[in-house]
Amino acid sequence: MKKILIAVVVILTVAAIVVFTVVRAQSGYTKVITAKAVRKDLVSMVSGTGQIKPKTYVNLGATAFGRITHLYVKEGDKVHRGEEVASIESVQQGANVEGQRAQIAAAQTDIAADVAAEKTQEANVEHAKVDLEQKRLDFDRAKGLYEAQVMSKQDYDAKKAGYDLAVAALSQASAALAQAKAQTQSARGHLSTQEATLRANLDLLGRTVAIAPFDGIVTNLPVREGETVVEGIQNAQGSTLMTLADMSVITAEVKVDETDIVSVRLGQTADVTVDALPGKVFKGHVTEVGDQALLRSTGVATSQTTSGQEEAKDFKVVITLDSPSDDLRPGLSTTAKIETAQKSDVVAIPIQSLAMRVPDPPGAKPGTPPDPSQKPVQGVFVVSNEKGKLRARFVPVTTGITGTTDIEVMSGVKSGDEIVTGTFHVLRDLKDNALVKRDTAPLAPAKDSESSGS
Repeated sequence: MKKILIAVVVILTVAAIVVFTVVRAQSGYTKVITAKAVRKDLVSMVSGTGQIKPKTYVNLGATAFGRITHLYVKEGDKVHRGEEVASIESVQQGANVEGQRAQIAAAQTDIAADVAAEKTQEANVEHAKVDLEQKRLDFDRAKGLYEAQVMSKQDYDAKKAGYDLAVAALSQASAALAQAKAQTQSARGHLSTQEATLRANLDLLGRTVAIAPFDGIVTNLPVREGETVVEGIQNAQGSTLMTLADMSVITAEVKVDETDIVSVRLGQTADVTVDALPGKVFKGHVTEVGDQALLRSTGVATSQTTSGQEEAKDFKVVITLDSPSDDLRPGLSTTAKIETAQKSDVVAIPIQSLAMRVPDPPGAKPGTPPDPSQKPVQGVFVVSNEKGKLRARFVPVTTGITGTTDIEVMSGVKSGDEIVTGTFHVLRDLKDNALVKRDTAPLAPAKDSESSGS
């Protein structure tokens, strides 16, 4: 029993000495997580959320006041350009058209009568011309006989009076012809007025019928047969019959954070996913980049608000899908990842390894406090082995494009350099030229609340 007790004491003593030695050896060291800078291909992505929208859609509004007599479609139906989709009662408009047509028929009859009267007056003018020519010949003959003293003065005066009467008759017939022509012209003017009124009445009658302006799908039908609709402001209650959408060209309208919008350009490719269609990715390209900032809380453009409060802002980006699916519907929630840049074979490091520090002045001794007048610069802690000890030295870096988890390093670090990547709390307080030790312990799994919120 005494030997066993002595053996236990010896073992405990050796263990204590080992622990003391290890603790003393590790004193002054900071445990860090490290990784290597590597060469790889990087793709910079910008994300945005929004909804599916057709490129072309229209709210078909009521253009006449009245009761809906027929709805020829229902929500979800496909329609074709020129197809009649709804009608409104049109008794008054139809009666106006028929009455106007009757007036036009009467006006055309009056014109026919005036044209006949004009022809009669033309015949009278021709008759007067022939009679005048005969009277002129008789007067010329009488004038010669009278000058030869063969005809009496009485007969000569009678021939002259007959000639003067024929001249007056021709003038009268010509005046009557001009009057007939003027009356015909006036009748034709009245007919043009009647025809213009008919066109106006036909337009009013046509407004009682709703026609599809293009091939599409009925995406909204807020009214029913028998309800009364009114002409009014677009989207006002009782003024919209239905919404038609052209689903041949579909877009994803998303909002992109103001810090990312500067890198979004027209023509950039994008991957679009729809919450209702898990597992499907739709390829597309950017076709519109908004130039108005939208308040994230209300969606109202900053130019339309008088609020002086500062808050997060987004910009609208429209992505046209290259190959839309029949499963897509307007309003479906969507997420777009826009490829803003791509580089091959660049030096990349994990994004979380970046830190901000005030660099030590040249020739400064370790432990010298930083100069508060200098601005912090971006850099990483590069791990180097110096005489068997690992030290983390802060190196300023110049960065390029940012990928999903990595960022391009353009200067300061080369491929194969070992850098400190974590943890966050360690990087926050890590000092330049600090002694470090690699932390090989496995990372603890994230809690459910943390994983769900990420």
